[in-house]
Order: sequence, then C-alpha cells, then structure tokens
Amino acid sequence: MVVTITNQGYIKRISLDTYRSQKRGGKGITAMGTKQEDFVKHLFVASTHHYLLFFTNKGKVYRLKVHEAPEAGRTAKGTPLINLLYISNGEYVTTVIPVKEFIEDTFLVMATKQGIIKKTALNEYDTSRRDGLIAINLDEEDELVAVELTKGQEEVILSTKDGMAIRFSEKDVRAMGRTARGVKGITLDGDDTVVNMDVAREGADLLVVTANGYGKRTPLDEYRVQSRGGKGLINIKTSKRNGSVVGVLVVRDDDEIMMISAEGIIIRISAKDVSTIGRNTQGVTLMRMSEKDHIVATARVVSEENTEE
Repeated sequence: MVVTITNQGYIKRISLDTYRSQKRGGKGITAMGTKQEDFVKHLFVASTHHYLLFFTNKGKVYRLKVHEAPEAGRTAKGTPLINLLYISNGEYVTTVIPVKEFIEDTFLVMATKQGIIKKTALNEYDTSRRDGLIAINLDEEDELVAVELTKGQEEVILSTKDGMAIRFSEKDVRAMGRTARGVKGITLDGDDTVVNMDVAREGADLLVVTANGYGKRTPLDEYRVQSRGGKGLINIKTSKRNGSVVGVLVVRDDDEIMMISAEGIIIRISAKDVSTIGRNTQGVTLMRMSEKDHIVATARVVSEENTEE
C-alpha cells in the first residue's frame, strides 16, 4: 500500500500496483486530488499490517494499522485524520512515523518547543488505546514539535526561532520511560523557542527559512557537535529584514521544499536552488512577500518517485 497524508491532515491508502501503473504516465498523473493550498506531506509504502504512529502537539501518540486508513482512488482527497483519531480540541498531529514492528534497540527521540529532548525505547509504545497514550509529559505551555525514529547512534539538531541551532549526539540522552518529561536539549534565551529537530545526514545541508521569505543553506559540517544543553551556534541572523525563523530542514540537493504563507500562498522550490552560505549570515530572498503576509510553515516534499524504494 501507498499511504499519503497531506499537510491539512487528510489520509488515504492506495494499492502500490494501482499507484505505479497510474504513475507511469509521467507528469500527467496526480497522486492526490488535493485542494490548491494542500499537498502531500508524508508518503509511506507499507503493508496493511504496518502501524502508523501519530504524535500530537499535546505530547500524545495515537496508533492506526495501515488497513484502518480508508482505501481511496488516486484522485480522491482522503479522509480527515480527526475522523479516525480521538484527538481533542486544539490538538493536532505534528509527526507521523510508520513502524513495521516494535523492535528492541530502536528509539523515539522527541523535542519540545521549550528545548526539552527525550528518548524512549520504541517497544514502550507497543500498546493501543483509542484515546491515545502519553508520549511525553509536557510542562504547562510546552508543546511537542518533532519526533524521530533512531537506532540510538544519531546526531540531532535542534533549531530555534531566534536563529540558534545545536547539534549533539543522542547518546547524551539516556533512554527514559514513556511518561517521563525528558532533559534539556538546548538553553533558550528570552522568549526563544524550538521550531524543529532533525537528524544529521552525511553530505547534507541545513536549510533555514524566515518569516519574511528569506533563507539559505549551510553545510552541516559548519555545525560542530556540542554537548547537550548548551546555547548552540548562530544558524541565521534574525533581523528586522528577515523576521524570525519559521522552518529548518536537513536537506540534500534532490529534496524539494514547500513554503506556505499566512494568506495561503504556497511556493515549491528545489533545495539546490537555495544559495549555500555560512551560518552567521542573513540569507537571500526565497519568496517575495506582500507587506501584510509572512511565511508560517515549511515542509520537505515527499517525492512520489520514492515508492520505488
């Protein structure tokens, strides 16, 4: 099965054979009849026995088996996730992780808005409750912003809205129980908050996008590995021109990026078209904004060619 989940929270599955035969027509095929302002954010090839783990901003995790996602035609929009998960008001899905089995020596690493990081063995989540499980205990005002599946050996990068970033080994974070709070991943100044966590990839760059439409790529080699809990390094200068950081992604040249503005304008760009410059700089124009508009979100676009993997 190919499972697609859109930026606005619609899910569907379609058989891989159907998907491939329909996709062969080249650019003429659309994988999903999304609204103009929606796009596919997650795409997985999974069997009907795989699980999908949905993590929300409130620190909860919900689980569906792939076969529980309604099957739909190629151009169908899909079903709203809120119809399948018992999520509460003000709660929304931030990360989706496909899991074949809950094996040992595999971990979920989580990062919160207030700079807390937590690592828990994947098999602690091998249980299902319709109203979800606590994935992390959050302080009041804190939110879960990102989750990654790891083997316990990765280096993670936390990036903040005021333009700081810290890279450290997840070995600095001991594994804790499901309901634990976690430990400090980065020391934040003032009202700074974490906007994203990503895993370092060899030969990749860190792409930064600011609210006023500026951005850049910087080689990951420029971010030395530090100890967990420090202030990190300057990632981009957040000036009046730039505005604050709204998105940070680890990218390679063949990745594509979506940027979404408050007024619903979406632009899709290739990562390789973004200038590569040093950490302590302002960046270049990625999207021209009207005076009242600003970028609210960025996402790495999942290539539909990945279904060959």
